Amino acid sequence: MKPLKILIACECSGRSRDAFLALGHEAISCDLKPTEVPGPHYEGPVEDILDFPWDMMIAHPPCYDIAAASGATMAAKERDGRMHKAASFFMKLVKADIPRICIENPISKMSTLWRQPDQTIHPWMFGDDMQKSTCLWLKNLPRLVPTHSRVSKKTMHNMPPSMDRSTEKSRTFEGIAQAFSKQWGLLPPHVVQGWK
Repeated sequence: MKPLKILIACECSGRSRDAFLALGHEAISCDLKPTEVPGPHYEGPVEDILDFPWDMMIAHPPCYDIAAASGATMAAKERDGRMHKAASFFMKLVKADIPRICIENPISKMSTLWRQPDQTIHPWMFGDDMQKSTCLWLKNLPRLVPTHSRVSKKTMHNMPPSMDRSTEKSRTFEGIAQAFSKQWGLLPPHVVQGWK
């Protein structure tokens, strides 16, 4: 099978990128932060490389200003435009001319501003002992098939305060990264459909 050109947008952990590289694909991560582990990474705005002829993009747009968890401050974010800016960036990724796209975010305003996600998953479904509602909006990609079934009682809300708490909370779990690569990296050539 011909290697796919895959963009992992708005992520610096390298987990999804490295999972696809391990299967022989051409993958690069992109984030405003440097990569946490050595590997192909563009440090800068994703818009700089969005028009490259990618076969697939898995995007993790910043969610702080659109997440449902920020409900108490959402009114202020709507008044000063932060919510609009975050939603606009999300939609820029939606509109990218890339055949297959997954956009990952927590439960957020995008469910009402755009549409409901195609799937909501938790890390425990893929072997990581954590409960965290993670929404996936999918273009020309099938829903992920869970690989585990033991429900975790641990939640992201119980993480202790720290300087890196937001980075820790947004890092892709290893089991989900492996599911991305193993379930989507071996798909036959795409059928052009667009978003549902």
